[in-house]
Amino acid sequence: MSTHVTIIGAGLGGLTLARVLHVHNIASTVYEAEPSPTSRSQGGMLDIHHYNGQLALEQAQLLDGFQSFILAGRQAMRLLDPDGTVLFDKADDGTGGRPEVQRGDLRQLLLDSLPATTVRWGRKVRATRTLDDGRHEVTFDDGATIVTDLLVGADGAWSRVRPLLSGATPAYTGRSVIETYLFDAETRHPAVAKAVGGGSMIATKPTREIFAHREKNDTLHAYVGVIEPQEWFSDIDFTDAVGATARIAREFEGWAPELTALITESDVPPVLRHLHALPAEHRWDRVPGVTLIGDAAHLSAPNGEGANLAMLDGAELGTALAEHQGDVEAALTAYERAMFPRSARAAVLEAGEEFGPESESGDITPHDLIAALTESEPS
Repeated sequence: MSTHVTIIGAGLGGLTLARVLHVHNIASTVYEAEPSPTSRSQGGMLDIHHYNGQLALEQAQLLDGFQSFILAGRQAMRLLDPDGTVLFDKADDGTGGRPEVQRGDLRQLLLDSLPATTVRWGRKVRATRTLDDGRHEVTFDDGATIVTDLLVGADGAWSRVRPLLSGATPAYTGRSVIETYLFDAETRHPAVAKAVGGGSMIATKPTREIFAHREKNDTLHAYVGVIEPQEWFSDIDFTDAVGATARIAREFEGWAPELTALITESDVPPVLRHLHALPAEHRWDRVPGVTLIGDAAHLSAPNGEGANLAMLDGAELGTALAEHQGDVEAALTAYERAMFPRSARAAVLEAGEEFGPESESGDITPHDLIAALTESEPS
């Protein structure tokens, strides 16, 4: 295949695509807005599912490397009443099929598997357009441009590539979360550590939720869910960490102190994240030489599938391009034909509708919400 693949976005989906292309000796370049791979935190833990994320890693020939990053015991799950009563407690017996890893470790595994020149850092995209000859031009914030025959948008919720294909924009889901961290939990926050347990913990009531999981290095990472219009948050000054923390804590008056401590004892300032989604049936007509993967294609309400689907999108697109060498349009058509229904099925798993103790698969579906929340960008 002589066509060079231009990928916008060095998240898990874009890097998986680049890796699968590399496995098949297909050249690609990834342009990423972040100035370096360590310029910001890469979020918390992800549960990588056997039916999509792990399949992608297998196609990328990285499944063995992935095994070394798994955090043992983190598939454990607890469901608590707001008063602290344990309603459900499921140990991690190693058979859940969704092993947990730190998102940053997984991203680094993908980066290390690529030639050093594959990712171009500090290249934030300002706009894209289709040229008269059918190729696509990408303009960066510094005014520089590139022209490509094959452009892939792996650039997330607010994709600059999506307008070439679709006029859809993400809409607010009605749910926001406030993200907090507690460090050295067993020593400095023992009551909270006991409540969370060895894996993930959920406590919920209508419109108010607290989710937490135990990461590596004895860190508790929490997401405080508030179901309110975006305007509700306008009166909270999140640049005032003390004031914002106190305001959010008031929404959880009467909850057990070992739960509200996930708000009040945070070792970092609270971070507000509004959650958005594209229409569940988001599709587009085939446009030559351009497609989307991951959240750029099918951003959904939290359902635990986002990172896994992005990786599978990247792997499947890379494999399609390898199988249809010399016929890019056949590859893109095959990829989109499978991706559209796959992402639509996942979108219906909207977490707010399934807060029962177990899903049909035997896993607690709120656990999926915890994984999905790690993929949302700060507001």
